[in-house]
Amino acid sequence: MTSTQVWLAIFGMTFVTAVTRAMFLIGGERTVLPARVQRMLRYAPAAALAAVVLPDVLTTPDGALSFAPSNHEFYATLSGLGWFLWRRTMLGTIVTGMVVFTLLRIFI
Repeated sequence: MTSTQVWLAIFGMTFVTAVTRAMFLIGGERTVLPARVQRMLRYAPAAALAAVVLPDVLTTPDGALSFAPSNHEFYATLSGLGWFLWRRTMLGTIVTGMVVFTLLRIFI
């Protein structure tokens, strides 16, 4: 790509981002999302988190899917999830995941 194309892409992405984010501000109180859209938006953070975290947890550096004992991230994530479902505490989830991850790295 030439430098002109790079700058056009940057300005284009900036414009599109600004316009889509400003739509709710431009419309003001007149803009009301339908109830169905509001219900769907409640799941957006969880879906985004899953889309970012799961590929990193489930794959090896070369991109292959791995459930091997050497995939420490996967088993630490499972243990953290188990703790969270059992106790519903964020600090315990983090500590459990990190302890399992560290122990797996030391012993496996």
